[in-house]
Amino acid sequence: MLTHAIAGRFSTNRSAAVVLRNARAMQTGPSAWLLVVAGLVEPLFYLLSIGIGVGSLIDKDISYRGQDVSYAAFVAPAMLATSAMTAAFSTTTFAFFGKLKQSKVYEAVLVTPVRPREVAVAEVVWSALRGAVFCGLFLVAMVLLDTVSTGWALLAFPAAVLAVVAFAAIGLAASTLMRGWHDFDALTTAQMALFLFSGTFSPTEDYPPVAQILVEFTPLYHAVELIRRICVGDLAPQLLWHTGYLLAATALCLAFAARRIHTTVYD
Repeated sequence: MLTHAIAGRFSTNRSAAVVLRNARAMQTGPSAWLLVVAGLVEPLFYLLSIGIGVGSLIDKDISYRGQDVSYAAFVAPAMLATSAMTAAFSTTTFAFFGKLKQSKVYEAVLVTPVRPREVAVAEVVWSALRGAVFCGLFLVAMVLLDTVSTGWALLAFPAAVLAVVAFAAIGLAASTLMRGWHDFDALTTAQMALFLFSGTFSPTEDYPPVAQILVEFTPLYHAVELIRRICVGDLAPQLLWHTGYLLAATALCLAFAARRIHTTVYD
């Protein structure tokens, strides 16, 4: 079993088959579409209520990376990053855990030539496909609300999809550690903490020094900074650091998730 699960060449065809299986399952489950709508609507509500609503009460622009931007334009990219996180987690946390440990879908899948790493990649790809829809629609809303220009929105789209991929891998890795549904309370709390303290509503420079250092280690901070810099037209070298962080998080969490899937199914 160990040789079957780990050795051998990675097959994109086998991963694609798992993605196709997820797509077909989604077509037969109306509740899945509710997750799609919720993943888009929740951050959009935050944008409208805080970015636009509270922003209208702020009579001066926010200073960000040497530029003056409106509060709505400052918050909107952070809401896009949050939407990417929500979209990714909706697929790779509760839904994946149910298939792995409750309905035992992947016990049946891994009897076939499909390997755990191909399952892990497939789940992230499936999450990225769904998340790309979220991000695209959210960017359209940002353009319509005049918080970003069309050109910068087009450049921000791949950055948002990268954020989806990174959070999908993180969610996948975290889900393999869950012992039961009650453990997801900790994950939900962590998600809320990331949302509130990742430079979402105010520049991280406003945080106390120790808090600022801690925040800058979190994945949502890097997603927010990457997308926000692009949206305001700041193509600084720091974009490479944020991109590298998200790519490294994706690779590490994917490898960990594949190992944990193997352990869960075979051990």
